[in-house]
Amino acid sequence: MKKIDVTEHILVPKHVLLTEKEKEQILQKYNVSLLELPKIKKKDPAIAHLNVKTGDVIKVIRKSATAGEALFYRSVV
Repeated sequence: MKKIDVTEHILVPKHVLLTEKEKEQILQKYNVSLLELPKIKKKDPAIAHLNVKTGDVIKVIRKSATAGEALFYRSVV
């Protein structure tokens, strides 16, 4: 059976794993803790290829008709 790569689907936004430095900058910029960020499961098909661990932060880049791009951040659980 052929595996489907969900990251290639038009409706799946781009997911990027942040470095530790970028993670700290984002948490400081928005004055939030890791626990306050929305969650994304480690086994989510959209981030399966990123080799994530619990506590990582994922930047989700969605296309926006008005802003061009909209950024969202998720904490890996």
